[in-house]
Amino acid sequence: MKKITYFLLLFLTFASVSAQKDFQGVAVYESKTSTADMKNGFKGNKDISPEMQKMIEERVKKMLEKTFVLNFDKSASIYKEEEKLDAPATQGGGGGMRMMFNSFTGGGGTYYKNVKEKTYTSAKEFMGKEFLVKDSLPKLDWKMESETKVIGGYTCYKATAVKPVSQSDFRNFRKKDETKPDEVKKEEKEKTTNFMEGFEMPKEINITAWYTPEIPVSQGPDSYWGLPGLILEVNDGKTTILCSKVVMNAKEKVEIKAPSNGKVVTQKEYDETVIKKMEEMSEMNPGRGGMQIRMNR
Repeated sequence: MKKITYFLLLFLTFASVSAQKDFQGVAVYESKTSTADMKNGFKGNKDISPEMQKMIEERVKKMLEKTFVLNFDKSASIYKEEEKLDAPATQGGGGGMRMMFNSFTGGGGTYYKNVKEKTYTSAKEFMGKEFLVKDSLPKLDWKMESETKVIGGYTCYKATAVKPVSQSDFRNFRKKDETKPDEVKKEEKEKTTNFMEGFEMPKEINITAWYTPEIPVSQGPDSYWGLPGLILEVNDGKTTILCSKVVMNAKEKVEIKAPSNGKVVTQKEYDETVIKKMEEMSEMNPGRGGMQIRMNR
């Protein structure tokens, strides 16, 4: 009897380990970023005509509408943008701008998270150079809320947090605070008269996430993690990342491993590199202010 019990426990343990090893899923996310701040930031800017403002806004909006795929298991995940062929009209006029935006928004890269080791590796291409950002996973102080909603058939729970802003991510630019005293706004306006004069980079942003315990992994899109279930939707006030499809335990397994090509740097070192390049671009600009975006026609 003891032998039977021993072999039964051994079998159950093996089956549990095997199930965890084979457990894998894939989630498809659609990412959209509002350009309302950009439209409002143009107001009063004499350097850009209304026609140019509209063209920039439409192109930026299209380039910030992306599809990502998250492959995950119990301990790790890999998040990558789904490659799309540009429309013929975009290939000529917006190719250079798309490359620049991919540099400043991390598009086209790979983001690997290991929640067990609490580390991440992000492959980025910036201004023609490949970087491998390796660092500790950013830990958010999630506040569990009582609200629920259904996403793709899964019951999701709401969680909120305050997130420090990455200074190297162009998506974090916000319209300047209009509640500042008129004297301060006038002084800032006199210092810069270019495309970026209506925008600023905040120090932190509010995050709202929706996660489902029905998929018990502490994973999510982009850099988000740390909740007791897969994050199916996340919003930072400007950008919404929404899951459109989930497939669990597909027959074809994907190898989930960290990218390995590029110069290894920390997140701080990468941010400093991006900021330095932006300052250099500002100094090279013939205008009186900071960075301008030159559009190819």
